[in-house]
Amino acid sequence: MEDLALALRASADAVACLGASAADIAAIDDSALLRAQAEISAHRRHLDTYAAWVAGEIARRSRYELGYSGLAQRKGFVSPEALIQSVSKTTRADAGKFVQVGTLMAMVPSDEALRQTPEDADAEAELATIGSMGAWQTSIADGVTSGDLSVDAAESIRKGLGMVDDAVTPTQLRAASELLIGEAKTLDADQLFRRARALRDDLDADGIARREKERRDARYLKIWQQDDGMYRGSFLLDPESGRFLASTIDQVLSPRRGGPRFVDRAAQADAESLLNDARSSDQIAADALIDIVRLAVDADPGTIFGQRRPAVRVIVTEETMHVRSGYGRIEGHPDPVSFETVERYLCDTGVVPIKFDDDGQCVNVGRVQRLFTERQRTGMAVRDGGCRFPGCDRPPSWCEAHHIDQWQRDNGKTNVADGVLLCRRHHLLLHNNHWQISRTGGAYWLRPPRSIDPAQELLPMPRRSPLLDELLERNRAS
Repeated sequence: MEDLALALRASADAVACLGASAADIAAIDDSALLRAQAEISAHRRHLDTYAAWVAGEIARRSRYELGYSGLAQRKGFVSPEALIQSVSKTTRADAGKFVQVGTLMAMVPSDEALRQTPEDADAEAELATIGSMGAWQTSIADGVTSGDLSVDAAESIRKGLGMVDDAVTPTQLRAASELLIGEAKTLDADQLFRRARALRDDLDADGIARREKERRDARYLKIWQQDDGMYRGSFLLDPESGRFLASTIDQVLSPRRGGPRFVDRAAQADAESLLNDARSSDQIAADALIDIVRLAVDADPGTIFGQRRPAVRVIVTEETMHVRSGYGRIEGHPDPVSFETVERYLCDTGVVPIKFDDDGQCVNVGRVQRLFTERQRTGMAVRDGGCRFPGCDRPPSWCEAHHIDQWQRDNGKTNVADGVLLCRRHHLLLHNNHWQISRTGGAYWLRPPRSIDPAQELLPMPRRSPLLDELLERNRAS
């Protein structure tokens, strides 16, 4: 507590020294501006820790068994979250986050309790309470208190890992949470949530089909007419259906959203036509959706479509195919799908076998031509999982295949190992601002230009392919 108080004062002083107006901030150079952002983030993290402590205590004083004598009820609120939302003028989601994390932090044994013997009644009662609420979560609370985790990161881990049940033990969840706390140094809150979800799925593979069904059962589409005659709607789709719809819209809007530029002349002409279209992207997407529905309604029932179906792929390991159990993953989506879904896709689309070595590198299927083949791009999509520029979340359908050694300048080869997927924005950034990529086995590294980093320190370019990561981990363990 004392260390956190000192850190809070230090970060507050550092932030206060930045100035007192936007003009003061505008006067500092790029390096100082980034340091300022880091100081503000540190100060916010320290304040959020206090906010979680306070929220947890408000929740304790408003607990259900106190009834109308509880703090929130006495103040006229139905819950501690509603009280905190009113006082803080924040969202209900933020209030709930602070209550959840603050409650976890209150579960951590006090130093006094840890010093006492197990026979001590008060210490035993405190530890029993922790056990009943999920002792594995205390590692998350410790991470917030120590400053290793932000409140947002802690909530991402807690929500992503879920609770103890018949399939997952507290010991397993504690090990997973400690692993994630270590990874929090390089992952943001959104990435931590996806990583936690992947770990939970790995711990409870048998529950994937059940969770897949739950998400599918939650789907809906609603449409209604407004007073002005316009139609409005909303929908919620399961990952498989949503990915198909998103891929369809991606395919329609690809030239505008930064899709691949290295295409044949006919495709290039279509792209130019779309770029010059006077309609907005949202209008084009709306018109495309109606065209698709109209085509489906007018279709001859005996006609089989699918010559240019949007590319939604299910990725599965050879071992899973051999034992006919386990799970796969939809390309570009973090959630796994059941083996039944995998089999349905295989029945419909067949199999494209892709071999990887121990470094996670595709077996070389290089060609002498300038452009990567569709089969090579498929292998790169499975390997990379999308744009590999650090921090980018663009899926494979938004990406272009980049030659590490440029085709013309460096006599680069069109080999899968010597190419990576980059979205158009980062592909242009790399060429225009002179960033460079190097490879060591299956690892790719980004070297910034001297204008960005005089030391040109290498930055890792992580893949976003959880199934490949799991496969390689199993191979290393065997």
